[in-house]
Amino acid sequence: MFNKTKIIATVGPASNSKENIKTLIESGVDVFRLNFSHGEHEDHLKVINYILEANEEMNTHVGILADLQGPKIRLGIVENDSIELITGSEILITRHKKESTAQELYITYEPLAQDIREGNRILIDDGKVELRVIATNSIDQVRAKVMHGGILSSKKGVNLPDTNISAASLTPKDIRDLEFILTQKIDWIALSFVRSPNDMIHLRGIMTFKNNTITKIIAKIERPEAVENIEAIIREADAIMVARGDLGVEIPVEKVPLVQKDIVAKCIAYAKPVIIATQMMESMIEKTLPMRAEVTDVANAILDGADAIMLSGETAMGKHPPLVVKTMTRIAKEMEEKGNIYSKYHTYSNRKANTFVSDDVCSNACRIADEIDARAITGMTVSGYTAFMLACNRPKADIFIFTNRRENLSLFSLIWGVRTFFYDKFTTTDETMVDVAAILKEKGFVNPGDFIVMTASMPLHESGRTNTIRVKEMPRY
Repeated sequence: MFNKTKIIATVGPASNSKENIKTLIESGVDVFRLNFSHGEHEDHLKVINYILEANEEMNTHVGILADLQGPKIRLGIVENDSIELITGSEILITRHKKESTAQELYITYEPLAQDIREGNRILIDDGKVELRVIATNSIDQVRAKVMHGGILSSKKGVNLPDTNISAASLTPKDIRDLEFILTQKIDWIALSFVRSPNDMIHLRGIMTFKNNTITKIIAKIERPEAVENIEAIIREADAIMVARGDLGVEIPVEKVPLVQKDIVAKCIAYAKPVIIATQMMESMIEKTLPMRAEVTDVANAILDGADAIMLSGETAMGKHPPLVVKTMTRIAKEMEEKGNIYSKYHTYSNRKANTFVSDDVCSNACRIADEIDARAITGMTVSGYTAFMLACNRPKADIFIFTNRRENLSLFSLIWGVRTFFYDKFTTTDETMVDVAAILKEKGFVNPGDFIVMTASMPLHESGRTNTIRVKEMPRY
């Protein structure tokens, strides 16, 4: 038995040893996230090697996700460790590096005065302090009124929800990190600060120039512009991450739940994996039990059909990383056994698309599996397309993908419901299907009398698109 909803765990000081990595895999982690906002390349390399070694020793295929920092806008160093901004007062903001005071703030974003407009909000420390722009000289200085004051310490994050930010999604630091990432066995790269499909096109162009066409791109949705352009972004990205931390500051917080649900539904329809991230079990950074609201939040993400749910500080710096993963695993198990999460059949079939026939075959394979209460659905793939298409239909049957590309084994670890096998003995369709059924029986995934819905491409040796469905009943002897 295994959960269909995948769990992503961020690696940090609380989990960055090989022993901890193996314990987290045993607890239920499917993908490890490396946060490139922190740590040096040498630190990340050690963790990558630990994960690869753990996969080898445990015969697992846990994936690796590299999360690029993107353009981070922050408050500079403040005097005396903290300052207090008084509601109703006016304050100057400069782009010139200096110690911030209660009268003048240094914010690290150089084009601030050029990009911002009168009336725009400036939110500091996740919105705890709010400023509103009175005037800008469009060069290096902004004057603002303190709408909601408070205590500020150094390097707090700054959000500009009303401002069209001119900075590129890929910073010079990201480019350096990308150079390193593309030399490693990384499955997914998460791009921060996405605002339009062009951000992914730019990143993909760099990766293609570096001769990398294997690693997939995740678009992080954390800006209002991304929400407005969501369908175009989904079409261009390989997967989506709903980064609710920044998103909940950039757009009104009451809009986040429906935005999240809408993005999940659209990703399922477009057969793109979707991750729900940030503050899912945050109380377990310290405590051994989650808040009831957090349990409901995780459950709702699973019930909506998210491919993966992500832990950040809980596993990076929390006191109980294995416990929080096990808790999340139990919630997923309960929702998948008793919740209505299945049969979300693919709806965006396009008769003009080259993949129309295989899309329809995969969708109908899932329908048949549901109607006959099949135990398993199998697919054989080189490109991986079949895995994405079967998963997007959210069948109740387990999905087993057989592939002759080893890099696919960990790549598919992010996809809802999918478990993978390396298989390179493709002969005739009949012989291969018999072999696949025997492997599933040997591993204990199917039992006598179970139905398996098998998809394939005929003739098999041509490695074409999926065009065949066969139903097999396992012998009862």
